Amino acid sequence: MRKTLGTTLSLVLISTAVLAACSNSENASGGDPGDGTTPVRLKGIVNKHALTKPVAEMEWLQEVEAAAGVKIDWQEISADWEQMKGTMLASGDVPDLFVGPNIITDADFAQFQGLFQDLHELMELAPNVQRMFDEKPETLSIATQRDGQIYGLPKYQRYWPDSSTRQYINQQWLDHLGLDVPTTWDELYEVLLAFKNEDANGNGDPGDEIPMDWPGGIGGYFNPAVMLGGMGMTISAEVSGQGYFVEDGQVKNFLIDERFKEMAGFLHKLYAAGLINQEVFTSDYTKYQALGRGTGDTAKIGFTWGWVASDRFGEQVAPQYTSMPPLQATPGTEVSWSYDAFNLNYGANHIVMSATSKNKEAAMRFINELYDPKVGIQVLFGSIGPNIEDHGDGTYSVLPPQDAQMDPGTWKWTSSWADHGAFYISDDMELALGKDMQEVLTQSEPLADALAGVDPMRDIYPGLFIKYSTQDNNTLSLNNTNIMNLAETSFAKWVINGGIEAEWERFVTEMSRAGLERNLEIMQQYYDEHLQEQ
Repeated sequence: MRKTLGTTLSLVLISTAVLAACSNSENASGGDPGDGTTPVRLKGIVNKHALTKPVAEMEWLQEVEAAAGVKIDWQEISADWEQMKGTMLASGDVPDLFVGPNIITDADFAQFQGLFQDLHELMELAPNVQRMFDEKPETLSIATQRDGQIYGLPKYQRYWPDSSTRQYINQQWLDHLGLDVPTTWDELYEVLLAFKNEDANGNGDPGDEIPMDWPGGIGGYFNPAVMLGGMGMTISAEVSGQGYFVEDGQVKNFLIDERFKEMAGFLHKLYAAGLINQEVFTSDYTKYQALGRGTGDTAKIGFTWGWVASDRFGEQVAPQYTSMPPLQATPGTEVSWSYDAFNLNYGANHIVMSATSKNKEAAMRFINELYDPKVGIQVLFGSIGPNIEDHGDGTYSVLPPQDAQMDPGTWKWTSSWADHGAFYISDDMELALGKDMQEVLTQSEPLADALAGVDPMRDIYPGLFIKYSTQDNNTLSLNNTNIMNLAETSFAKWVINGGIEAEWERFVTEMSRAGLERNLEIMQQYYDEHLQEQ
């Protein structure tokens, strides 16, 4: 929770501006003229990446609006959406459309019943959405609530690998110091120690290397929870941010698992030796990325995690790095890794319509145009022309950045809604991917053996496909807030100061009191039901 008065006032002012932008005498929409010439005015909110340019500059979006006969006044949000959302939904004064990753959650649908449109009633106006449901039935499962209604539509983007996170080490530093790529945690410790003490980057300054870094936190993307794979644990970024995973048919939480205790103890050993960025829990993601990109040709980070080397390190120093297999906690351990194919290629509730919109048919026409696969590749990668080449024969190619100094990942996020958008890219779409996506597949190869034995239907908690009851949704949400407040604070303290052995039993008891055991009971019930339905 942000505690400064300045931040609180800023959130209030921003929330007020959003509410005002959404509101007018016709619920933020002009009446549908029905003459086929005058565009229907709609209001929309898009929760986009901080890098993403203004929507008014997106050629594809202007074309989609024109094809649907609408003009959307977009409120663009890049920060503090969760704080703003609660105020808006409680007021009931909402725009016609919301766009963004899980921008309105299933828990919101349960809490604010009657505020969101059941899209079943308008599906005849959206053949592109129906095509997605027919060709990828799992998207219908993701969209459909327990009562059969559809309030939010998913995305499907097809191209992403099985894991969100790759593990990187600076091969140039290894070669400079005559070291091999580590294969175990102990070997990693020795390598990182050498990185710290022996001027690994060779610039004459033995103190400017940061042996290891990650963007703070416990789980999710690019965090050390993936090291649990070194003890045979298979996690998934979709739920690992809160510690949940499945093992031998049981829903568990690694935050109270002895293997997590061992990992946290190892990280403290690294931190105490000065091998982890001393600001790991206080710096933001932007600084994390900047450190990874070094200065000129001089790299700063030895070992870390990321999406693809060019995105993590920038084009200039990325060639210094190599991707690695999972590290064994001890020699001979059978390893696993984070399996994330579902939450990378699919996403829940990427576009939602207000039930109070005065122009539902016009809004649904826009949604239909948005889910055309030819539009989908532009939502993800940018407009045809500057970002994608149309070869005129039904095939397309993602173009490199116009700025040769920019990496393709940044270009994508700058140019369009990217992964935050609502779209469908069919499996028969012929699109030659950009260099970064070709690289991410190649750099994922060291993880292939660890992921080969994963059964995604049984070994991964299917959070995207599970719809909880209103009561269970509320219970899980409240308990998870309490659980993560305790876990995040404890984890940072243990890595920095140690003490996990002395505090472990009390911590496990406190986690149970925070509601973890109840959450595991609820999730086990839904997991078992899901398996029976397969």
